[in-house]
Amino acid sequence: MKTPIKALFFIVCSIFLLVSCSRKKDKFINRNFHAVTAEFNTLYNGYNALEEGRNTLNDSYFDNYWDVLPIERMQIVDEVILPGQSKNENFTKAEEKAVKTIQKHSMNIDGKEKNPQIDEAYLLLGKSRYFDQRFVPALEAFNYILYKYPASDKINQAKIWREKTNIRLDNDELAIKNLKRLLFQEELENQDLADATSMLAQAYLNTKSVDSAITQLEIASNATKSNDERGRYRFIQGQLYNQLGKKDSANIAFESVIELNRKTPRIYMICAYLEKIKNFDYENGNKLELVELLEELEENRENRPFLDKIYHQIGEYHLTNQSDSLAVVYYNKSLRTDSRDKQLKARNYETLGDMNFDKSIYSIAGQYYDSTLTNLVLNSKPYRVIKKKRDNLEDVIYYEAIAKVNDSILNLVNLSEAERLTYFESFIENLKIKAEEEKEKAEAAERNKGLATVNNTIGQVNRGIPGLPNQAATFYFYNPTTVAYGKNEFVKIWGDRTLSDDWRWSSKGQSITIGGGVSNNDIAASATEDEIFDPQFYISKIPSEEKEIDSISKDRNYAYYQLGLIYKEKFKEYKLAKDKFQDLLSSNPEERLILPSKYNLYKIYELLAENDEASIAKNEIINDYPESRYAFILKNPELVSEKDENSPESLYEALYIQHQNQEYKDVISKSEDYINRFDGEAIVSKLELLKATATGRLYGYEPYKKAINYLAVTYANTPEGKRAQDLESNVLPKLASTEFVEVNDSIVSNYKVVFQFKNPEKEQLLAFQKDLDTVLKSIKYYKLKSSIDVYSPEVSFVIVHGLKNAQIAQTFDQLLTKENKKKIKEPYFAVSSANYQIIQIHKNLEAYLNRDNN
Repeated sequence: MKTPIKALFFIVCSIFLLVSCSRKKDKFINRNFHAVTAEFNTLYNGYNALEEGRNTLNDSYFDNYWDVLPIERMQIVDEVILPGQSKNENFTKAEEKAVKTIQKHSMNIDGKEKNPQIDEAYLLLGKSRYFDQRFVPALEAFNYILYKYPASDKINQAKIWREKTNIRLDNDELAIKNLKRLLFQEELENQDLADATSMLAQAYLNTKSVDSAITQLEIASNATKSNDERGRYRFIQGQLYNQLGKKDSANIAFESVIELNRKTPRIYMICAYLEKIKNFDYENGNKLELVELLEELEENRENRPFLDKIYHQIGEYHLTNQSDSLAVVYYNKSLRTDSRDKQLKARNYETLGDMNFDKSIYSIAGQYYDSTLTNLVLNSKPYRVIKKKRDNLEDVIYYEAIAKVNDSILNLVNLSEAERLTYFESFIENLKIKAEEEKEKAEAAERNKGLATVNNTIGQVNRGIPGLPNQAATFYFYNPTTVAYGKNEFVKIWGDRTLSDDWRWSSKGQSITIGGGVSNNDIAASATEDEIFDPQFYISKIPSEEKEIDSISKDRNYAYYQLGLIYKEKFKEYKLAKDKFQDLLSSNPEERLILPSKYNLYKIYELLAENDEASIAKNEIINDYPESRYAFILKNPELVSEKDENSPESLYEALYIQHQNQEYKDVISKSEDYINRFDGEAIVSKLELLKATATGRLYGYEPYKKAINYLAVTYANTPEGKRAQDLESNVLPKLASTEFVEVNDSIVSNYKVVFQFKNPEKEQLLAFQKDLDTVLKSIKYYKLKSSIDVYSPEVSFVIVHGLKNAQIAQTFDQLLTKENKKKIKEPYFAVSSANYQIIQIHKNLEAYLNRDNN
């Protein structure tokens, strides 16, 4: 009997399922079957996938607490997503489940949906698309709910999500209008009210209506069921009050975040503390309480993940309190936490750079600014500000290094033999002590050698190393624990060593320099075991030839002069500038540097209100250099206009106009004269670049290449020198070829007709060009024009432009009437624009004209 009953029961269930599976019958059993199946199967799995995707977004999102936080934690990525692609597989899965629910369980009968879960499916569809940042398709899903299911219990949620999507699409005004209407028409409660008002606050923030945003955030923070959201909303309120300058209201908002304690993410509480500290009144506040609070935050073990921010704020406190040394300690502590916050690191580096800049330690400041730039967004406004500041330090760092190195060399040159011996004996004693310490460390390392590897080999097997079987991981570098141990041990024993030859020598960290810029690092590296501890070995490296010493002295003096100018003009550090010019004048400088140095000293004395010194300097210039431009300026200040015709700038401008007029020979000659006259001034590198350009235009590629190389080497740290370096690296190689381009009308579409004149008078060229222009105007179907180009000191060209065909260019005379031919009798040749460029660059006209004969 049992078997027929079971079979009968199975048959009845099957029939029941078959009957209930129909989506075309509006029966109780059909509606509930599809509703339950949709809710507890596809929709359940879809919402699980959506939640996993949101958690992934939250984990990967990094809030920028230096700016007002967005209401919703979601990183918008500016990437084009093609159809069928997705940023997150979980959202794709959620979307697929929503679509499956609609396809398999929708019961659209007589134009009405009978399955109450389908609106939920469309809501899931819209949310999954929203978080996948496909906002237009998401908007379609939410609008479909509003259109098709106006009586749905999810209608308010659909309206809120629609406006969230509108905000993401920058339709803020529309979102404000719709959300305000929703709040007016519906009695929203709890989470729906929190979601609507928080999104309204975001729209107000986007439209710069800060007061209205604060009001809506207050409603949202009271209505939300999530303490995570409550902490975030109140923290944003505090930020907005700070933005409005209402520090008391901001502190109340931050205090409400702190009171939530462990109910909300700890990062909100820590940042609320730090924001309150930033609002501290240093004039009237209790500094002792503030210090105790900072110490408590620092010592609390739960705050270890946030020590980067805490250390930075402690550094800010000490800096404001004028305890610079303590501030430096804490800024460095913040940097050593290996923070993920790049803006925090940038601020630490920038502050340390500014502190060194204010102390005139420019080389160290430059290094800090370099580190700042690596943590800023490329080409952002903060990046450009720091980049400009760093570029201004380039020259001072360069010349300070030269001055320091050459001063150390000259100091050694001026020591007596006994003093040199004493100096290097002391140096060698330090070298021996360090060598002994290194030997002990090396012995300790030898004793520990292999210990970590052996210990980590026991019970270990290879996991995930391509190409190797599952066996004991005996190779040191296959075990990350052992590698980390090895790195730590190396640093403990040897310190932080750069990757270079002879890295064991501690002397590589020394900074004395001997002879022609060669450091003792290089000397020690090249020394034998006997030489390295021999004072005479180092003494023998000190330059002794008068020519070499003079060269070092000249370089040092020029560096002093440039530093004086930089400190005076760029940084307004008049005392530093005065010291450099005075050091220069006391160092037996070249004649060319004496007069401009004295004049700059005179100007500095005036700026520092040192009137007696200024008067002495003025009289020296007038009496010792009566014919100089500086003496004329000092004797006749009322006759010197703001733009002196004889100033370097005015002369350069006049010379540049001559260059534009192709008077290259005069430009080269006058440039050489001005370079000698203004030697040591900033205008010289500009004159050198102008001279190099004129040389290239007149004499061709090789002389131009030589002039550019000279400029790049001699004036390496000027803008013109850097421009020359760029030309040498990137432009000159492209111009090096002398091969002419084969004429092909399908490729080459521009041709020139060239009339050649040898040793012409300027009036002759202008008269011919005038006649030619008259003729060109009468030629039909072509828009032709002419120009005059200098080819060489002896040869000039008159060029016809605008021809698009080689054959027409070669038979140019056939375009002329008989009357015009009488005016234009000179011979000509046709050339493509590309070949004309090669002719002008390499001055190989003869090779071009004779190419058919070769």
